[in-house]
Amino acid sequence: MESSESDDSTGIRQQTEEETTAANLNEDSETCQDEEAKEKTKDLISTNNGTESKKLSKRQLKKFNKRKKWIDSKHERKRREKEKLRQRLEAKRAAGEPCGNIRKRLKEVTMAASNCKQRVAIDMSFDDLMIEKHLSQCVKQISRCYSANRRVSDPMQLYVTSFEGKCEAVMAKQNGYKNWDIFFKPEFYMDIFPKEEIVYLTSESENVITSLDVTKVYVIGGLVDHNGHKGLCFNLAVEKGISHAKLPIDDFIEMKTRKVLTIDHVYRILLGVTTGKSWEDSFLSVIPARKGATGKVTGTENDVNDDSEEEKDVILPINQECEIAKSVESLGKSNENGNS
Repeated sequence: MESSESDDSTGIRQQTEEETTAANLNEDSETCQDEEAKEKTKDLISTNNGTESKKLSKRQLKKFNKRKKWIDSKHERKRREKEKLRQRLEAKRAAGEPCGNIRKRLKEVTMAASNCKQRVAIDMSFDDLMIEKHLSQCVKQISRCYSANRRVSDPMQLYVTSFEGKCEAVMAKQNGYKNWDIFFKPEFYMDIFPKEEIVYLTSESENVITSLDVTKVYVIGGLVDHNGHKGLCFNLAVEKGISHAKLPIDDFIEMKTRKVLTIDHVYRILLGVTTGKSWEDSFLSVIPARKGATGKVTGTENDVNDDSEEEKDVILPINQECEIAKSVESLGKSNENGNS
């Protein structure tokens, strides 16, 4: 009995050390981002030689305030993350679940050994429609799908189709991606799956999914365009004569913003349903809090970490006012003091 408790304690300490290391790396990265943004802003101001002062546009001021809010809330976010980690470990111990080395266990979870045979494909035939920045974001979202898939006991069968050309070149920047447990296929999805088994997921469809069908393969459009090609996936599905449908978000969720979900959001929602969650719980566990999602059935509000990649990539607006420069500099100093 003592040996079991000792192993459990060692496992928790190992996991905590991994989480701490990751947190430190993230903190270092954030600090570098903050310092780089501050230096860029100071350089831009210095080029003006103080001879002319221009007011910020509403858009620039909005971006600046958004970035400032994100920096100010960093320590509170880290505190919440540590508290959530502590609660997860306590819950695992209470349930008698192992708390040892996570990485070792993840290697044992594979699609081949999974009891879940639900197929989901990400269609990457749109790489010519995306600039390099958006293509990189698309690849990051695929990596998040993979990360989520390997963290459940029974992962879905994940395919990435039309994986060639620019898409493959960008993915090559991810070290070791060829060892990922994903079916990377250069072929078009219609050349891999029977036409009658394909269901293309698109928010423009009038068909609503009420439950997942293991005999179907659900296709997610691998396109990051910020509404530059709105309705493209739906029109292509109609043109090719394949089935299409949308998630039942209107039936379960009230949202304060547009009902636009990223590739990994859609994938993780489907993944949650396959693990036994209700549609509402799966939506609320994935949709970021900034979207103001509330469950229609239970009235529950989501409490998802709001640290989106989009917010982390925000660059401080170009400004040429001394007051803004001082604000940025003071933010950097307070950040340094907080890290010391």
